[in-house]
Amino acid sequence: MNTISDTINQRISARIRVERESRGWSLSELAERAGVSRAMIHKIERAESSPTAALLARLSGAFGISMSTLIARAEMQEGKLLRYADQPVWRDPQSHYLRRHVSPRSDLPIDLVHIELPAGSNIPMPASSYALARQLIWLQEGELVFQEGDTRHEMKAGDCLELGPPNDCRFINESDAPCHYLVVRLNHSSS
Repeated sequence: MNTISDTINQRISARIRVERESRGWSLSELAERAGVSRAMIHKIERAESSPTAALLARLSGAFGISMSTLIARAEMQEGKLLRYADQPVWRDPQSHYLRRHVSPRSDLPIDLVHIELPAGSNIPMPASSYALARQLIWLQEGELVFQEGDTRHEMKAGDCLELGPPNDCRFINESDAPCHYLVVRLNHSSS
């Protein structure tokens, strides 16, 4: 892992601890709320293990915030202009899913996140990840299957999908090439 990725993972680890402690939760309480082992959370908070996208979604859902908000709180500085070179980038150590937070940190209740999903990827996201927001997925390049509960949406470049009520979801790339999409998230809560 390179130094930039190490730094991002350390900041995310520290932010998870801050979010947990600011709520007065023990490791055990967070583990129960997120459905993750206490030992795993301990390793993540100590930056001994890099969290996967699915794990970050479970933790952020337990906190009642989006994964975007969790990562933004770990990485972003205040300001109206967020230059490309300064946009926080995080790579899932398991699937190699690449996430770039595009929107600047501000009081606007919106997040823009660019995702590169490698060929053959299948990323689960629990319903808790979507509880406090409305989202659109705008496919920029490639093909994406978005499984929303029992509903399967097969998307092509240029398609835009509004997500329904919170449901367990999967981002699936069944093709032989990576796909790129933009997640537009309107937050209902400023937490």
